[in-house]
Amino acid sequence: MTTLVAATEHLPADVTQEEIETRMRDGATPMMAQFMAIKERHPDYLLFYRMGDFYELFFDDAVAASEALQITLTKRGHHNGDDIPMCGVPVKAYESYLPKLVDKGFRVALCEQMEDPAEAKKRGSKAVVKREVVRLFTAGTITEDTLLDSRRNNFLAAVAQNRTETGVAWLDISTGAFYTQACPSVMLPAVLARLNPGELLVGDKLLQAPEHFDTFSDFKSILTPQPNSRFDSANAAKRLEKLFAVKTLDAFANFSRAETSAAGALVDYVELTQKGKLPRLEIPKQLAQGATLEVDAATRRNLELTVTLNGQRKGSLLDVIDRTVSGAGARLLSVWLSSPLTNVDDINRRLDGVQFFSEDLGAREDIRQALKKCPDMERALSRITLGRGGPRDLAAIRDGLAASFDLREHLISLTPPPILETCIHDLGNHGQLVDKLRRALGEDLPLMARDGDFIAPGYAPELDELRSLRSESKRLILNLQAKYADLTDIQTLKIKHNNVLGYFVEVTAKQAERMPADGDFIHRQTMKNVIRYSTVELSELEGKISSAADRALALETRLFDELIEDVKQDADVIALAANSLARLDVLSALAQIAVERHYNRPVLSEGYEFDIKGGRHPVVEAALEAANEAAFVANDCDLSQDQRLWLITGPNMAGKSTFLRQNALITILAQMGGFVPAASAHIGVVDRLFSRVGAADDLARGRSTFMVEMVEAAAILNQSSDRSLVILDEIGRGTATFDGLSIAWAVVEHLHELNKCRALFATHYHELTALTSKLDCLSCHSMRVKEWKGEVIFLHEVGAGAADRSYGIHVARLAGLPKAVIKRAEQVLETLEKGEQSSAVTKLADDLPLFAALADKPDPVSEPSGPCDVELALDDIQPDDLSPREALEALYKLKALRG
Repeated sequence: MTTLVAATEHLPADVTQEEIETRMRDGATPMMAQFMAIKERHPDYLLFYRMGDFYELFFDDAVAASEALQITLTKRGHHNGDDIPMCGVPVKAYESYLPKLVDKGFRVALCEQMEDPAEAKKRGSKAVVKREVVRLFTAGTITEDTLLDSRRNNFLAAVAQNRTETGVAWLDISTGAFYTQACPSVMLPAVLARLNPGELLVGDKLLQAPEHFDTFSDFKSILTPQPNSRFDSANAAKRLEKLFAVKTLDAFANFSRAETSAAGALVDYVELTQKGKLPRLEIPKQLAQGATLEVDAATRRNLELTVTLNGQRKGSLLDVIDRTVSGAGARLLSVWLSSPLTNVDDINRRLDGVQFFSEDLGAREDIRQALKKCPDMERALSRITLGRGGPRDLAAIRDGLAASFDLREHLISLTPPPILETCIHDLGNHGQLVDKLRRALGEDLPLMARDGDFIAPGYAPELDELRSLRSESKRLILNLQAKYADLTDIQTLKIKHNNVLGYFVEVTAKQAERMPADGDFIHRQTMKNVIRYSTVELSELEGKISSAADRALALETRLFDELIEDVKQDADVIALAANSLARLDVLSALAQIAVERHYNRPVLSEGYEFDIKGGRHPVVEAALEAANEAAFVANDCDLSQDQRLWLITGPNMAGKSTFLRQNALITILAQMGGFVPAASAHIGVVDRLFSRVGAADDLARGRSTFMVEMVEAAAILNQSSDRSLVILDEIGRGTATFDGLSIAWAVVEHLHELNKCRALFATHYHELTALTSKLDCLSCHSMRVKEWKGEVIFLHEVGAGAADRSYGIHVARLAGLPKAVIKRAEQVLETLEKGEQSSAVTKLADDLPLFAALADKPDPVSEPSGPCDVELALDDIQPDDLSPREALEALYKLKALRG
């Protein structure tokens, strides 16, 4: 029978004195013996070892950290005859160093002093200050604002697999969001690409599965291998039941064993890294299979949804549409964009909210102005529930809840659609907690409670008294001094302080005889010129003064803990309000971009429609506008069932790739619940989106560009359904002409006959247009161009019909190829177009000396001394023999030769 293994049983035990003494016998100093024992328990972490005001690192940790942080590497003592490398960072500034280490893939163990050094000395000269690792920093388990991007989630994900299923679970420790999803193994890469986790937990056994080598290699920089025991489904279920205080998980969802295993492993790992503490985690929400529009990793990369191809947010679709005004809203927008919906009713609910805000300018502006003042309650609440919160986090809860009340009252006065009514309900009413926090918290708040002075005056009379005593001690001493001076009639009497006597009354030796002899003044010390006394009243005042600061801080800490408990009791409803604020931010932001960019509401249906009128590429359009260039040329796209596969021909640079991508992006925007850059759009929901637009080699896996292209094409043909949208650009161009044409031909037939999906297929193989007579739902379209005086003008318009040629040589001329190459290419093209290709190629091979002759001709610009092509052509012209038409043609020819 499987027994429950609690996460705390995985925590390394404290280092014992016996372990330290064993290492001391091997020649280590007591302190270094302790360091090595603690380090042995955390071999995969850089150990930040607290020594006074610094965290020190030793041995290999020091070498790695000094290089990563660009700090000085020093040495301290010897071990086994060698110097011990050492470097360190100040305790007060360590958080500024952590992001660099985490970004570079390091994990950090924070080892604190658990007692005062004076206590250690009492145990003997060789006793060492007790130290413990109190926190493990990993990429997926950080909560500090200084280490996180406020505008994106930081997911910790886990993958589990049994014989029949694969389960994925993910959570954001900084917000409490917790999800699971069961998926076929073939879908795992797409799911992980959608999540883009900061850290990925995978069992040792699963990592060795050959079918997942490629998947996990894409995420190797964030992989954290785990023992298979952490993924035991029975233990995982018990762990989750204990966490959420239920007897069964069935009330939440019908989780698969693999989902349960992955979710339990996450909770176990979080408890391990937080040293037994757990943040508030939401009840795990199960994402049903098919609930989102799945987009595989290659397609996400090609479409640049959240980051560009060079890894930057700027220039991505998310960057262009993001008008959110809060961190929580920005994170939610990214989730919506990464996970478009497939349920028409859910999409329309979001669209109703966007439409409401797009039509009501006043409501939109009021909501957005209020949201700008909202702190990040989600992350503040997570730190509070982890025991890592401070006074500023309490203030964030106070201000966020106060803003939610104002927003709720404003929205109630309107006539909102159902999605906003849900937001109103979830905002709740937190007046009592807000009032208490307002009364309790001062204005100038420290980061940590231990810094004190954050409770407002008047909230706790006892604290006010202690503060008064602490801050007014000088005045109280002066008042007592004046009282004693009057009592003794010695106006030069002083009350002084030193570390030996504390507070004392001091008079000169000559004045001592005037001191009262009734016993109120107790002699303490006689000096050469002065005599010192104490009094019962002065001793009592001294006791109050000396303990006032400590007592004030202790009382503030107790009051802080009470406020923290009040927040924890309302944690779930506070989280609901925070999420509601984020939803309001996203809906109003989507309305804002719709108004700014003239986006329109799409129509979503359960059918197979795909009819876009006047569609535009949102990113390209924004870039053109920013550069003050010509307006974007809009195009229609109708993939109705009788023409669900478009074959698009035309020259490079005419806009084929842009047209392909814009239709994919419009689909994503529509199904995420946003308005779209089009005059109108009617889309039957898409289940999966595939894109193969451009490719690069993958040298790490030994794949050429063509191999990458074929792998991506294979995934599309094997996985797309009749509900999918596929966009393909230049399939087969990476190999020999006839091979490539054959592959492209077969792919088109497969998409049409077997996948039956809606598809855009761009190609330079004009031979494919012949398939229109064979494939009923294939429709030919081309990028329109205009020829004018020997030049080609790209119109960026899509029209019905096939292009008669590709204009590749014209593009080559624009790129700056030598004129000799251009001329020879034109001759080759003319020969190939006139005859049978095999015989034409043979003839061209015989004509290679002609190319050499062309190449040897001097460039008229660089070598004007010899006759140029224009001059030679002029010699052949007999003006008197030319008709007007022939003269005009000769003029055009000369102009073309002149370039």
